[in-house]
Amino acid sequence: MSYRPPIDDILFTLTEIAVPPGGAPPMERDDLVAILDEAGKFCEERVDPLDRTSDTVGAAWADGIVTCPPGFREAYADWAAAGWNAVSQPEAFGGSGLPTAVGTASMEMLTSACMALSTLPVLSQGAADAIHAHASEALKAKYLEKLVSGEWTGTMNLTEPHAGSDVGLLRTRAVPVGDGTYRITGSKIFITFGEHDLAENIIHLVLARLPDAPAGVKGISLFLVPKFFVADDGSLGEPNDVVCASIEHKLGIKGSPTCTMVYGDQGGAIGWLVGEENKGLACMFTMMNKARLATGLQGVAIAEKATQKAVAYALERRQGRAEGFPAPAPIAAHPDVARTLSRMRALTAAARAIAYAAASAIDTAETGESAEIRAAAELRAGLLTPIVKAFSTDVGCEVASLGVQIHGGMGFVEETGAAQLFRDIRIAPIYEGTNAIQAIDLVTRKIGRDGGADVARLIAECRADVETARAILGPSAVRLDAAIDALEIANTHLLAPATGEAARLLVASTHLRLFGLTLGGALLARGAARAGNAESRWSRLARVFAEDLAVEAESLLAQITSGNRDLDDYRALAGLG
Repeated sequence: MSYRPPIDDILFTLTEIAVPPGGAPPMERDDLVAILDEAGKFCEERVDPLDRTSDTVGAAWADGIVTCPPGFREAYADWAAAGWNAVSQPEAFGGSGLPTAVGTASMEMLTSACMALSTLPVLSQGAADAIHAHASEALKAKYLEKLVSGEWTGTMNLTEPHAGSDVGLLRTRAVPVGDGTYRITGSKIFITFGEHDLAENIIHLVLARLPDAPAGVKGISLFLVPKFFVADDGSLGEPNDVVCASIEHKLGIKGSPTCTMVYGDQGGAIGWLVGEENKGLACMFTMMNKARLATGLQGVAIAEKATQKAVAYALERRQGRAEGFPAPAPIAAHPDVARTLSRMRALTAAARAIAYAAASAIDTAETGESAEIRAAAELRAGLLTPIVKAFSTDVGCEVASLGVQIHGGMGFVEETGAAQLFRDIRIAPIYEGTNAIQAIDLVTRKIGRDGGADVARLIAECRADVETARAILGPSAVRLDAAIDALEIANTHLLAPATGEAARLLVASTHLRLFGLTLGGALLARGAARAGNAESRWSRLARVFAEDLAVEAESLLAQITSGNRDLDDYRALAGLG
């Protein structure tokens, strides 16, 4: 079956669940409906038909030139021309200036339609954000408008062959020329859309080290390196000294070229400093944080598409006997299949709620009525970002795997498309900072950075949401209460001085899972309360989530607080003992 944009679910999540206490929807409902309908129509009709070809044909490399799958060029050009690339970009540079939450919704639908193609605008938008926040006025004037429109695209160049997540080890060099430019030499790997045939210029943001830079991350600077030089009148000139040496052969998202980029084979690529010398990593984090939200959204998007495919198949496929249905019954009627499909729906809805809540916090941090409100929202966005990235991508993998299971043997072959979704989403827990890195960020920085005040506020909001929905949820509310209690106890344990660093790191991923399940359950309870009907779809989702998923909380808490876990055991079994 083809993808159907879940407009009603997205709209309800944006306007009822993701809205913070005392807040308002991102824009007028009628305007929001019109935008979502148009974006959904484009993604369903123009992009979704490309997804299968994206996987079977993929991107191709020959002599430094990368060719994308058939249909990509036309679909991307129309996406950009219609203004979708610029939805949440600044008006001063040609964007629509709409809330991040609205851009998040349109990007979810694009990603569901074809995850491989969606990675291009995600990185271009992130590059535009970084340039807007940190570059000189001259660089903004020359590059931003065409990046915002999508006429040019952007990349993020961090990883090198010898250094993955530890960017402090990077060796790419930047030597000042004396005229305000720098000569960049080195190589980068895993650069998404580092080379392609969908736009006339590519703007690379490259981390590199100056000759006298301090060691480690404190000696990294950020540089803008265009594929083609740009004249003062905006016209394109000669090519820069940067080439794509190869592309990777991958498990999934095969239509998205993952490039090895070489800078300076002919003496040095010319680049311009973005931000201050030796402070490039902080500048790049502007782009990385946007990418982490978008990566979490990939988990939501693929979970949605996998669920749609699984439900359609389970309603059509008939096999065996099920009480209340003539034999052979649709397999959706079998209790375990119905439970599995419901779990898929509940996980998808919870992950979407968390992602949109983060987007709403980003908007409030920019437009809140007071400095106090903006500061609190910025803290909340920072707290939610690692949860969105890690929890939602784990959800995407789990739901896509369950989708294969629902299809049975037909899920293990390629014709149904279930296997492609499973392969495509598997990268999401890895890139933009592995999920373990997100979990470490959560437990070592985020939960205690303001004395735990924001986490305490979030827990109080979760309790209020469950209490408001108690009559609708019935006994299932107790499951959510227990999850919130477990999260509170776990936070207290991790912040205690007696809990050492190694103990925190050992249970970091466990704690992030606990956080995601607890928050997801509470947000679905909020949705049930807003729907106001015990038989509504949102109430059923909240009860299923409480009974099938929130019940994991007590087990996760036991793992986090156990005093019997010996790091030496784990290291020995990892081959170090």
